[in-house]
Amino acid sequence: MTHSTLVLFDLDYTLLGGDTQSTWGNYLADLGVIDLTTYQEKMREFDLAYQEGKLNVAALLSFQMEILRPYSPQELDLWRHNFVRERIAPLLVEEMTQRLVEHQSQGDEVVLITATNKFLAAPIAQFLNIENIIALQEECDAKGKYTGRFLGTPPYREGKVIRLREWLAEQKSSLEDYHEIWFYSDSHNDLPLFLEATHRVAVNPDKILRDYAVREKWPIIDPKQH
Repeated sequence: MTHSTLVLFDLDYTLLGGDTQSTWGNYLADLGVIDLTTYQEKMREFDLAYQEGKLNVAALLSFQMEILRPYSPQELDLWRHNFVRERIAPLLVEEMTQRLVEHQSQGDEVVLITATNKFLAAPIAQFLNIENIIALQEECDAKGKYTGRFLGTPPYREGKVIRLREWLAEQKSSLEDYHEIWFYSDSHNDLPLFLEATHRVAVNPDKILRDYAVREKWPIIDPKQH
């Protein structure tokens, strides 16, 4: 084992001071691809379900990917490239990116683990120099177009633990191989993964997670977006 420390970062409201998919919707609206009001109404429904721990991941992904079906992979790649630099970079939380760089400079094994689809999460990981990513994996057809379906277990709630263990197994490793496991996240939906970690840090936590973190005396970070 090269690394003795595993560091897991959630994405939305943790490394970012916002939500990737909502920000993407605003970007697509500015491009004239979607109607923003309709998009926001639908995303509010998904967000409420997420907060209640009842998100239908398949329905969310189908909604997100159906928007993109008419467009070529080349168009989508260009949009993603510009989106990360124009919309995501300003949302990065300075305190958290500093923590990320510190872990990277120490040689820790860093993983971005998020329920956001890989289509959006992968270029963000690349922008942050994070080599390892666990995200919602979309299915593509033979022509490279997204079908609206996903592959494997969604990395949501207990699914994050399942996907992490699967990923580690692919690396010929396991959680038990690490002396320290850090996890940074904002959501009570991630409590199953928090409980697998040895260092649990609640970042901008929702009320349920904040109450849990206070009770368990976990560190809490309330960063300000720069």
